[in-house]
Amino acid sequence: MFEPLAGDLYDYPAYYDLVYGSDWKAEFEFLSGCFQSFATIPVSHVFEPACGTGRLLHRLADQGLRISGLDLNQHAVDYCNQRLARKGFEDRVVQADMSDFQLPVAVDAGFNMINSFRHLLTHQQALAHLQCMAKAIKPGGLYVLGIHLTPTTADPTDSESWSAQRGHLCIVTQLVCSERDLQARTEHFTMTYQVYTPTKQHQLQDSILFRTYTAEQFRELLEEIPQWEIVATFDFQYDLQQPVVVDSNSEDVVYVLRRTT
Repeated sequence: MFEPLAGDLYDYPAYYDLVYGSDWKAEFEFLSGCFQSFATIPVSHVFEPACGTGRLLHRLADQGLRISGLDLNQHAVDYCNQRLARKGFEDRVVQADMSDFQLPVAVDAGFNMINSFRHLLTHQQALAHLQCMAKAIKPGGLYVLGIHLTPTTADPTDSESWSAQRGHLCIVTQLVCSERDLQARTEHFTMTYQVYTPTKQHQLQDSILFRTYTAEQFRELLEEIPQWEIVATFDFQYDLQQPVVVDSNSEDVVYVLRRTT
């Protein structure tokens, strides 16, 4: 029997870190390869908007990069900063809105890998975010942006599930679309997290609202910000040897954007 947990996943940063951090190695190697292959400036300082627990940031810091980030959730920010402090790093992340921020200094690259961009529910917020990122990234630098698109010539994926384990902690996650309104550009998802420890079993249910984008809608959005050019596109296999062509069937896409001069 599962005991219910109150709140949402962001209030339990150790659980969040496991749910979204178990696949870190493929993303980490992909990002490192993008920085080397597509940036026209050396990448020594990276920034992650909507960084959560900093599951990738602390590993990039391990490689000698300067790091910075922001997130709306203070629990996640505290968790990230505590880990950075334990590992002896001076860099920190801050609590801020990804559609309304300004970095103290421009950085060489940014990344947002797991669909957080779609939490921005209006065109104005999405545009503001990309404009903020254009100010944050030096010319020749990159913004690596992962997004789940809505296909228009195939049925969209309505559910997925995965599990992750770290030591004696195991979490089974299920994501199910409960409502999709393509005219309103919204998707409602229910997320269920079943948490297993040696002594207890918990269940956390959360609801998430996303803005939808077809491939064409996202292309049109990017065209509004001339400071960004698309230099490559990949799927969520994160294989630099296998770029993809984004079309009406595309769903999981990583856009490698380069800051123009």
